[in-house]
Amino acid sequence: MSVNYSIPRGTYDILPETSYKWQYVLKTFQETAKLFNFKEIVTPIFEKADLFERSVGDTSDIVEKEMYKFNDKKGRKFALRPEGTAPVIRSFVENNLGFSGNLCRLFYSGPMFRYDRPQKGRYRQFYQYGIEAIGSNHPYIDAEVIAFADTFLRNLGLKNYNLEINSVGCSICTQDYDLALKEYFSPHFDELCPDCKKRMGKNPKRLLDCKVKSCQSIAKNAPSMIAYLDEDCRTHFEQVKFYLDKMGIVYKVNDRIVRGLDYYTNTAFEFLNNNLGAQNALLGGGRYNGLVKQIGGKETPGVGFAGGIERLLLSLEQEELFCGKNSIPEIFFITLGKNAQIKGVELIAKLRNMGISIVTEIEKESMKSQMKAANKSNALFAIIIGEEELSNNELVLKDLQVGNQKMIAFKDIGEIKEIIDKAK
Repeated sequence: MSVNYSIPRGTYDILPETSYKWQYVLKTFQETAKLFNFKEIVTPIFEKADLFERSVGDTSDIVEKEMYKFNDKKGRKFALRPEGTAPVIRSFVENNLGFSGNLCRLFYSGPMFRYDRPQKGRYRQFYQYGIEAIGSNHPYIDAEVIAFADTFLRNLGLKNYNLEINSVGCSICTQDYDLALKEYFSPHFDELCPDCKKRMGKNPKRLLDCKVKSCQSIAKNAPSMIAYLDEDCRTHFEQVKFYLDKMGIVYKVNDRIVRGLDYYTNTAFEFLNNNLGAQNALLGGGRYNGLVKQIGGKETPGVGFAGGIERLLLSLEQEELFCGKNSIPEIFFITLGKNAQIKGVELIAKLRNMGISIVTEIEKESMKSQMKAANKSNALFAIIIGEEELSNNELVLKDLQVGNQKMIAFKDIGEIKEIIDKAK
């Protein structure tokens, strides 16, 4: 009985005709990281489940609904990572990355997993990139992290986005704000969705992040967090805006931004592409001054951002922007006859050792079928060896773009590298 396998819902294959676009985005991200002196960190795809339950927050949708959890053979509870910050901070603490006392600048990328309703630009396995700056509470670092994000988007060529910022305060000034939110939402309690009814008692700020339209309508006139900031938090927010102004980065203050994770303090921000519909956040982040201690380290401030590659690719496609080029071979190798084929195997190995990309179709025998394959490959050149070339110890190098060709002796194949380099 034949069995047909299909990909799990909410996942997708990155096929060869699009993988080069991913490579282009990641390369641009890595180049931007180098510009800001951030170093790469790679963490496991799964971690202990309570790492996320403690850091992300038990009122967040991630923990309540979306985490992929499993028990190993010893009964220990693990989870596929739903986001990148908590694992990076776990590694920062475990590996004592802050030993020097200097600001620790880290960047990462890789697959994340959330059991969510799949829709355009949102998947159950998605690919996230992000940065973390750990070790400073200076508002300039907030602005620099935002500048990194802005520079990255501009380096990709994107223009149709805007930046919104807010301050969610600290553990001290947020207490009065939580009381004000409870007072505001209490008369509407029966109208709230089941999730928001739970959030009222645990984390009322999360009511401002609800995606249910009826809850969003109620929240429109809710008190502003900015009005409840204490002097230190207000000064910090004003300084962040000051540095953004000095950097020439345009922003809008949106006092409804709270982000979906419980660990945020002070600065919160989002870069939005309003042409993407409901899922319009390109990337977002903020400060998380209590997270390192919460995960078991010393009290250490931090700030960062994360975004999904899928949304970026949709934005690049929408703006019809260059996304790199798929790789093509420099040479298509054509051989006619068994002896020429054997010589071809030898020469292909030598040319590849020179750094030349080569493809051949060894099962095709006729000149016509091999030339057809060469044209389909979009190779720059073709090398042709038949019985006559073999007897003369030479090959034909044919320029597939303009059609001209020349003879090159086997002993002089080093010339081919020079010819290819000039043709690029």
